[in-house]
Amino acid sequence: MFGFEDWVGGRYSMWGPIGLALTLAVGPEAFEDFLAGGREMDDHFLTASFDQNMPVLLALVGIWHNQICGYTTRAVLPYDQRLSRLPAYLQQLEMESNGKSVAMDGSALPTHSGPVVWGEPGTNGQHAFYQLIHQGTRVVPCEFLVAKQGHEADLAHQHLLLVSNCLAQSEALMRGRSLAEATAIMAQKGLSGAELDRQA
Repeated sequence: MFGFEDWVGGRYSMWGPIGLALTLAVGPEAFEDFLAGGREMDDHFLTASFDQNMPVLLALVGIWHNQICGYTTRAVLPYDQRLSRLPAYLQQLEMESNGKSVAMDGSALPTHSGPVVWGEPGTNGQHAFYQLIHQGTRVVPCEFLVAKQGHEADLAHQHLLLVSNCLAQSEALMRGRSLAEATAIMAQKGLSGAELDRQA
């Protein structure tokens, strides 16, 4: 049994003694790299100006989406299988923390609590829910994540295809197409009449 201070929340426990299980799974060198990455982000948060501060900017975008725009959900879409469980981790981290209807003093929250966080690795999600994201009636804020380097050196071409796919999906979601643009593209492909009207 691992012991740790009662002020260490469960969602942060991997940074404490419970991290031993992670160390055993990935090895001490990889775990040290993991801790160094956490320290690097902590240092960045403490020293970067607000306009360059990644955690601050993500928080402000999240507040804007949830409190100002009224978006009730957020999709996390990693384009790397090594990050396949990141959406579930963030779901637990954020929804446990923000899944309250009262403030710390017991008073009712004056605003909405956090959004529903969900997601799936990009290429899996494309065949499950991207249709709703691209063409549905609700705005779903999306965070696209891509790895700088692939996992296997001999699969560099596949990694490049995955990166290209991620960038194309995010650009399509950001820019979209008007009905006139979609109609023109489909007409160039030979569609006409009722079929063109149906698909556009």
